[in-house]
Amino acid sequence: MKRTLKYFGIVMGILVLVLLVVGLYIGASEIPTYEIEKIEYTAVSTPETVARGKKLASMLCSNCHMNKTTGKLTGTQMLDAPKEFGTIYSQNITRDKEYGIGNWTDAELLYLIRTGIKRDGQYSPPYMAKLPLMADDDVNAIIAFLRSDDPMVAANTTPDTPSEPSFLTKMLTRLAWKPFPMPAEAIPMPDSTDVMATGKYLSHNLDCFSCHSADFKTNNFLQPELSEGYFAGGNPTLDYEGRVKPTSNLTPDVETGIGNWTKEQFIRAVKYGQKEGEPALTYPMVPYTQLTDKEAGAIFEYLKTIPAINNDVERAIY
Repeated sequence: MKRTLKYFGIVMGILVLVLLVVGLYIGASEIPTYEIEKIEYTAVSTPETVARGKKLASMLCSNCHMNKTTGKLTGTQMLDAPKEFGTIYSQNITRDKEYGIGNWTDAELLYLIRTGIKRDGQYSPPYMAKLPLMADDDVNAIIAFLRSDDPMVAANTTPDTPSEPSFLTKMLTRLAWKPFPMPAEAIPMPDSTDVMATGKYLSHNLDCFSCHSADFKTNNFLQPELSEGYFAGGNPTLDYEGRVKPTSNLTPDVETGIGNWTKEQFIRAVKYGQKEGEPALTYPMVPYTQLTDKEAGAIFEYLKTIPAINNDVERAIY
């Protein structure tokens, strides 16, 4: 018996030592890097493409990358990033060749947006949005906008502030969070006459599901419908003061979701933040004035078709 306990103690001691060494290694290391796949790509730019790209970037990029004082995409501290991820800063994505992305190729930008791998091979954790399912034309539009002469992306010499990822972030980038594969086939735009396809496309590619499902850590970005609590809300997002703002239930549940909402009510809430008797939106959810009524209505029509989940999320209005 004593010998068994002795051996057990030795095994446990070795295990603790191994875990300690692994923990020290992860804590001292950087975010993992990956081999970069060389791809050929040059963005196609037209006035219409740039306008589409600005619309998408305004909804997907500006909340994180925009300096609220200057209105330029020079990066800022992401105060609304979950604290367990560390101290996170977004990067300068203006056209400046030294401090921004002016020296990045179109192919490098495409590869980052699709996979999450930067030009130096380092992986960008999930606090930077990736677009593995977005149509090729829309990704092209975003890159065309980033290359444009729009004031939002005009070259600016604001240097990046390095992020300080937490131990949890470093561990998850080794165990759970991985780069996405480059699409093996072309991804077309949805048929503009198909309301359901359009609504599904927008609700997935504008990151609606990401915020309005159970938690960022359990989202499935390649198959959004498999995300835990798909559109049932409760994700503990933060505002600029670090206060928790659980996201709303957007499933068609009558008691706790949008089952009793009309399309007109939904459009007013999403586009203008208006709801009878109370504010419909509070940060980090902002009005998506860039959407047309048709687009916002298509999102509503799609949400009405998904499984209803009874999840009573208490609103935090402050």
